[in-house]
Amino acid sequence: MTRAAVILPWERPDRQDESRAAEARLEEAVGLAASIGLVIICKAVLLLRARRPATLLGSGQVESLHATVRADNITVVIIDSRLTPVQQRNLERALGCKVIDRTALILDIFGERAATKEGSLQVELAHLEYQRSRLVRTWTHLERQRGGFGFLGGPGETQIEADRRMIGDRIVRLKRELEQVRRTRGLHRQARKRVPFPVVALVGYTNAGKSTLFNALTGASVYAQDQLFATLDPTMRGIRLPSGRQIILSDTVGFISDLPTELIAAFRATLEEVAEADIILHVRDASHPETAAQRADVIEVLEGMAHSGTIEPDWQSRVIEVLNKADLMGGREAVGARPGAIVISAITGDGLPDLLAAIDERLTHAMELVHYRVPPADGAAMAWLYEHGEVIERTDHEDAVDMRVRLSPANRARFEMQHADGVTCLDS
Repeated sequence: MTRAAVILPWERPDRQDESRAAEARLEEAVGLAASIGLVIICKAVLLLRARRPATLLGSGQVESLHATVRADNITVVIIDSRLTPVQQRNLERALGCKVIDRTALILDIFGERAATKEGSLQVELAHLEYQRSRLVRTWTHLERQRGGFGFLGGPGETQIEADRRMIGDRIVRLKRELEQVRRTRGLHRQARKRVPFPVVALVGYTNAGKSTLFNALTGASVYAQDQLFATLDPTMRGIRLPSGRQIILSDTVGFISDLPTELIAAFRATLEEVAEADIILHVRDASHPETAAQRADVIEVLEGMAHSGTIEPDWQSRVIEVLNKADLMGGREAVGARPGAIVISAITGDGLPDLLAAIDERLTHAMELVHYRVPPADGAAMAWLYEHGEVIERTDHEDAVDMRVRLSPANRARFEMQHADGVTCLDS
């Protein structure tokens, strides 16, 4: 049992709204620490007048924290901020225990939860890049020199240079492996396009209830717990909507504020699924006191994707906002929702029929109504339209079958290319 303290250095003014924001941020950090089995003995917000280059915290705050560490037998202190290598080392000396920052904490969580090949590689890569940034000339054992090459020897290389070189070599190998995994994922995505069911991606702040909603809609058993980052790897399942239309539902990793820069690339796999999605379900925890700030964090990440070209600039037109955990607020009627948002409780199933209907309606709105004349003998073309579209009307004649069908633009183009001979589009 590892006893831990969670400390949030807070530089913002001590106003009422900022105090609430600080408490919410501290509780998030406590949740992160608890999610990997740490026992939280002490938690506190420490106001900073200025960031000290040596320790980040003021000298009085460090002394007070040291007394708490000794009195409560705390073995690890988590500073919910980014520490420089020097600050981390000085704090460990002053407190007499292990000190980790927000980046190291999230890296530990990702390392414990990653299940797929790509997830594991991304986490290892992030760990190595973080470790490389910690290799500074403040540890004396890293100054030892190894012998040089040749008969005369020479100054050789210091241990720090050797360690940095080994980490660099491993990073190069990992990036090569990741590119291979991404190419494989790209082939799988192309295969899905050839059997083109619409993709609906779940996104949202961590612990918003995405995996619980995924399980409720698909009947799957994806790991879902009331903890941060319960799911790290993308999971996809097929479901059928009330209209009979088949879709693919994709669960993704949760977003979080101040994500470590080393881990931004680790989101690439799930972000690619979001970029390819026909509909994006933005799942929010309506019961959380900082739900509006969490919404802003998610939108900021998606806007960044749009600016980098990862996702289409009009991505917001594909979003359905889903306000989850209505059961914690006394029911759906007690949740104030903006127009177009769907209020649900994934844990009780309340509101899920409305959500499925909204997905159906959004997909229908994006589809085109096309009138085809198909030869009676061309059963393959008719079967394709039933499988990939929504047949609204069918009229059988002696020499032809007239069909009015709703199709997505991509499916229409695919059908007309595959069945150019014999099938006539009467809308042309």
